[in-house]
This record gives sequence, C-alpha cells and structure tokens, in this order.
Amino acid sequence: MKESIESTLANLEVPTPDPKMRLRAKRAALAEFERVHAASQDNAATSAQSSQGLWNALRLFREGSSHGRTSMTWFVSRNLTAGVATVCVVGLGIAMVWPVFTRYGDERLLADVTSHDEAFVMELERDTLHEPAPPLPTPLPEENARAAAAPVSKDELAKLAAAQGALQKRKAEEYAADLRMKMEIGEASRQVEQQQAEQEIVVSGLRPVLQQTLEVKHSAAAVVDAISAEDVGSFPQASVAGNMQNAPKLMAARGISGAPIVAMAPEPEPMAVAESRDKFQHFEVNPLRQVADEPVSTFSVDVDTASYSFARRMLNGGELPQKDSVRVEEMINYFDYAWPAAKSPEVPFEPTVVVSDSPWGKGKKLVHVGIKGYEIDRRETPDSNLVLLLDVSGSMDSPDKLPLAVKSMELLLGSLKPTDTVGIVVYAGAAGTVLEPTPVREKEKILKALRDLSPGGSTAGAEGIERAYQLAERSFRKGGVNRILLATDGDFNVGIDDTNQLKGYIERKREKGIYLSVLGFGQGNYRDELAQALAQNGNGVAVYIDTLNEARKVLVEEATSSLFTIAQDVKLQVEFNPATVSEYRLVGYETRALRREDFNNDAIDAGDVGSGHTVTAIYEITPANSDARMVDESRYPENRRSAASRGSRNEYGFLKIRYKLPGQSTSRLLERPIPLATQVGPEIRREVIFSTAVAGFGQLLRGGSFTGPLSYEDVISQAQSATGEDRFGYRAEFVQLVRKAEAAQRK
Repeated sequence: MKESIESTLANLEVPTPDPKMRLRAKRAALAEFERVHAASQDNAATSAQSSQGLWNALRLFREGSSHGRTSMTWFVSRNLTAGVATVCVVGLGIAMVWPVFTRYGDERLLADVTSHDEAFVMELERDTLHEPAPPLPTPLPEENARAAAAPVSKDELAKLAAAQGALQKRKAEEYAADLRMKMEIGEASRQVEQQQAEQEIVVSGLRPVLQQTLEVKHSAAAVVDAISAEDVGSFPQASVAGNMQNAPKLMAARGISGAPIVAMAPEPEPMAVAESRDKFQHFEVNPLRQVADEPVSTFSVDVDTASYSFARRMLNGGELPQKDSVRVEEMINYFDYAWPAAKSPEVPFEPTVVVSDSPWGKGKKLVHVGIKGYEIDRRETPDSNLVLLLDVSGSMDSPDKLPLAVKSMELLLGSLKPTDTVGIVVYAGAAGTVLEPTPVREKEKILKALRDLSPGGSTAGAEGIERAYQLAERSFRKGGVNRILLATDGDFNVGIDDTNQLKGYIERKREKGIYLSVLGFGQGNYRDELAQALAQNGNGVAVYIDTLNEARKVLVEEATSSLFTIAQDVKLQVEFNPATVSEYRLVGYETRALRREDFNNDAIDAGDVGSGHTVTAIYEITPANSDARMVDESRYPENRRSAASRGSRNEYGFLKIRYKLPGQSTSRLLERPIPLATQVGPEIRREVIFSTAVAGFGQLLRGGSFTGPLSYEDVISQAQSATGEDRFGYRAEFVQLVRKAEAAQRK
C-alpha cells in the first residue's frame, strides 16, 4: 500500500495553488483547532467522540482544505503514541483515508503538500504532540462551515494572524514549563540513585577514556578504575575547598566532559574536616643546649618553603596553622635575601656570618649564617627532561587542586626552553602515560594533554611514581636535568603506601641521576610528612602551592633554583666556644638534624641547593659572661673550665660547610670563624632584621617557648622597618599575615 501511494504521488503534476481557497481553509482549521483545544481541557473525551472526531477531520479533508488534511494528520500522529485501543482507532482511520487518497489523488494533493504553508502545517503537527486527543462534536458546527465559505477580509486576516501568534506564544510557555518539570524530575532521580546505588560507578583520570555512554560503563576496555558506592560515600571527607569556608563542596565521580554522575551533598564545616585529615610530622622544638656538654651542632640545609605557604592559606582562612605544620626554617627561607653570591660554580656559595642582639632575649645574641647559591645564566642551562606526575584521583576535584595544578604547569612551560622536553603521567586508581616526552616547542600539544585531564578514582601514587621514573629513564638526558615533578594533594592509598619503601625506591633512582620534587595542592587530605620525605630522598624540593601567584613564584621566578642544582648534600656544622658561649639553640631545622659523625660521612644524604637559592640559619646564643643564661652554673666546674681553656676568647664558634658538586661523590669543605662582633653594611643589616622578624613569627605560631615577651606587634614593627625594595610584595604580604595571626589568636 505504501509503495502504491508513493508511486501515485510521483506521477502527479504541480498546479498553481488557489491562495483564497487555502486562506479560507486555514481560517476554518484554526477555528476548529481552537475549539478542539478548549474542549480537551474538561477531560470529557470518549472513544465514541474520538471516532466522530476522525469523521469531522475527514470531512474537512474532502472539502479540499489543506488544513483539513492537517487536522487529519494531527489526529493520526497523536494517536500513534497512545495505547493499544488508540492503535485500533488509528488503523480504522488509515483504512478510511485510503479511499480518499485514491479519489483525491490529483494535482491538488501534491500542490498542498509542497505549498508555502508547509511550515505552518508542520508547526500544528508538532504542537499537537504535547496535547491530549481532542474530542470533536458531531455534526460539524454550522458556524465553522459558514466561516469556511465566507469571503476573507483584511480585518479577518489581522485577527487570524493575532490568533496564530497568541497560540504559538501559549505553546512556547507550555513547552518551557514542561521542560522545567522534566529537569526537576531528572535531578530528583539522580539524588535517589545516589542514595540507593549498589552497583559500581566507573571513574577515570582521563577525559578521552570517558567519552562514551553510560551503557558501556562496565566494559573492561573503558574502566580505568572502579569504586563502590561505599567508597564514594567517603569522598566528602577527602577534599575541602581550602579557605572557602562557606562554599559548598562537591565530590563527584566525573563523567563526559566533567559532568557529574554522582554529586555529594555540601558539608557544614569544611575547615574542621580539613584540619583533622591533613598530616604533618610531629617534632619537638630544639632545646637549649649547654656548650660544655654538647658544643657541636650539625644539620642539613633546607630550601623547602611548603610550611610558609600552607600557614598563609590557613591564616587567610582566619585560622592559626597546626603547630606541627610550622617549620621555622622554611618560613625564613621562603624569602630571598641579599647575601653575597658566589662568583664561580666551583665554589658555589660564600657564607655570610652576622652577630646581632636578640630582640626576644635580653642579654642574648643571634648568629646568622647565610649562603646564596651561584646563579647560572639561563643561556647556559642544560636541557631539561621533565616528567609531570599529576594526581588525578577523586580528591583532586576542587578548583584549588587539579585545575590549579594544570594552570601551574602551564606557567612552567613558559619558563622552559624550546629544546626541553615534557612528558605527562597521571595516576588515580591506576597510572597511565598521557604524553610521551615532547619538546616544549610543541607547546600546544602539551597544553591540550594537560587541559584534557579530569579527576576521579582512588590514589595509586606508588604506581604513578614507578611509571614516571620509567618514562624519565627512556628519555634520559646525559649531562642535562632529569627531574620528576609530582603534583598531589595527599597520600597514596593504592599500591605501595609505606614511606620507607617509597624512600628506598626513590633513593635508588636518585643514584641514576633522576631527581624528584613535590608540589602540594589543596587542603583536607594533605600529607605533608610524605611529601617532605619523598622530596628529601629524591634530591628535590617540597613546596606548597595555594595560589596561582605562588605557582608563578616557584615555577617561573625560581625555576632555575628549583630545576638546576649547584651543590648536593650540603651540611652545616657549628662548634661553639665554651670560653665565650654558655648556651645555644638552633632556631628551626628540627627535622634536618644530623649526628656529629654524619658531617664527614659522604654517604649520608643531605639537602641540595639550586641556582640562586638562599639558605639562612639562626642560632640564639648566651655569652659566657651574660646573666641571661637559663641553666645554673655547675657546682663542680672542672669540666667547664677544662673546656673553656681550649677555646679562643676572640670567637663565639667555628663554622664548617660540606658540599658536593653535581655528579661528584666526594665532598668539599668551607670554614669560617664566628667573631664576637661583625661589621656589615645597611643592606645586610636590613636582611638580618627581616629574617629575625620571620623567625620570631614562626616561633610564636609554635607557641613561643623561647621568645619571652615578643609579640605580634613587635614582629610587625621589625618587618616594616626592613621591607626594602620588595619587588613582588612578599614582605608586605608577610606583615598582613602577622596581623591575621594576631586576630586569629584573639578568637
């Protein structure tokens, strides 16, 4: 039957349509449609009325009205989507229409179908899809018949157009309301699925893997990681949006283009959760030591700065940082100081020693030891082989985590040479290589790989480290820089999670010339002690990036310091003179302490210094003739007198520095006496005052066990007097942080 209709239509010729006839038919069809729509609202339709409605539509069709045929088409298309009973009615309608097609299969049929009014016919058909089946009365109302036969006036044309516009507007409003209702139902359904889902939810760290429909989510080829609904329930405790204390937090297993499949509810107190899950190594503040008993102090240098930026994040959020998160030496070394720089890479630094009065201990002295590494000309830097190891687990789904890490890596690309190479490895529930080592001159390719990353899954960090080292080894550059930059927010909960095992693995790779640095992001799952351990054993730095400005500081301004090492295994040792010093205390460096015998043992690992790095250490000492001593003089002074007899009364002590040049296994030695008095210029004096202010601030954050009457206002006064040029505003920012700490202290 269908083929015969099509063949009939194909043989028809197109005549010139009669405009007046079509217009009258349109008016009659619209009047009938309006009446039908009004009649449908009272829900009085019956099967008998529906049957009669078919006859009425057929009558319009036979009278030659193209819109009568529209009414017929509307009725049939509407009832095709109904139940079994309606299907029967449609079948009857088709049987009735067939004779009409054979009888009226002339030129007018094709002319009406192809007329300029086709768009209007389609619109009426589309609108009827959202309407219930309208019952049509019998017989056809006389007024409609008269309207169809009456001549058409201009006023009627205007009214017809206005009626048509009002009808279209109403249909649009009803369609919008229907769409809103569907969206609300869909959202409610997702919430119900979140609470009741027992099946596994597939998540991945790579968008390319996720470009597929949910129907294939259990396909083995599509799965990077699978987690249960119970695991998803623990997500809210794994991520907090930093100092956005009042912002709701969404933890999600991500779908196509980052659209959430499951969204967790906001938590009322994110800061409390963050503080409870961030982990820091516990340590006690360095005690006061008696020179007569322990005259020698030995420690490794520390160029890390993570402690300062983490404290800044907490203070910007109105909270004091955890005491164990405060490492005073990292706060001091966050700032660049104008210590005299070395002039040759063979002797990579010249120590600066300054003795000054202690601002928090009357009658005591401070001994500053400052070094500034040799600065390599950027034009002379060797090519770099960098592997970016990015944590894309579910907990990185926060603006201050993976998105900030990606933007930070984009900044890094701007500081590299075109001949440097960058590879990308990611890890979530499993690890994978996103980008093989690619020259930086192909920057767009690297950027695309970075911007396609998406968070989701657990944290197989150990597997990611192994994959990153494999990639670095394949693209190893002899005589160049081979370094892995690990960007993460927390610990490793899949695979090797024992710190000692990881340290041993990284130490072995370090011996092959591949180093590792750690960039920390976010809050709530931050495991600082692991980041410190990995960076120390990987001959790298551990930094914490809380803002894009910090990323610029670390990866752009200090790129040469972070990437190019000028001295390895740098150790400091100070022997105090018992004839002139009775007590001493090292400010900070508690986690970098070494035994006395470690100083001369070249097998003992220590910190590295990069190009242009500054390192500052501060000792507080009590001169032998001072009343400020905290430990009473011994009743039996024989040991003290014998020790004093061995020292020169012109020195407070003697400084030794051991270091190795890159690639060498034998250390070199620098030595300097610590005189009773030092004469320095105003620039160095300013640096001494500012570093002292930072040291005092760090000690106050840890409780101020040895700072006496020192207050935050004292620190502010000291810092403001020594701000100097402050090109990037870091010192001015420090003053504001001290004010915030004072305000938080009063809570």
